[in-house]
Amino acid sequence: MTISLSHCFLIVHDYDEALTFYRDVLGLEVRADVEFEDNRWLTLSAPDQPGVEIGLEIPGYFPHTSEADRRATADLLAKGLLPGIIFRTDDCDKTFDRVRAAGAEVLQEPIDQPYGVRDCAFRDPSGNMVRFSQYPEG
Repeated sequence: MTISLSHCFLIVHDYDEALTFYRDVLGLEVRADVEFEDNRWLTLSAPDQPGVEIGLEIPGYFPHTSEADRRATADLLAKGLLPGIIFRTDDCDKTFDRVRAAGAEVLQEPIDQPYGVRDCAFRDPSGNMVRFSQYPEG
């Protein structure tokens, strides 16, 4: 038996704003963008990893979510307290320059970490942390 990752999800406050960031700034490719029953199924993936999709969801995406839970999720998102996402890059500094030039909020400029990667971090338009890690060659 084998298993592999197919989807992971990020909570965003606006589908279109997030789509612009992840598609136009980061260069991810749209795999699905389907509207149905007052919902939207929107996934993207890195061009070199088409089998791993990042789903974008708004707070309360699932119909059984209570209004209190929707508000709590939206509040956590606004504070930047939800888990983020880490991308691997072959050039942290070049990636940093490109994302910063697009206007993303910088959380951390590129630095060499004691655990062996060079990385940097931003906030996406919804407040999620988006980190880029460059691993040493070899």
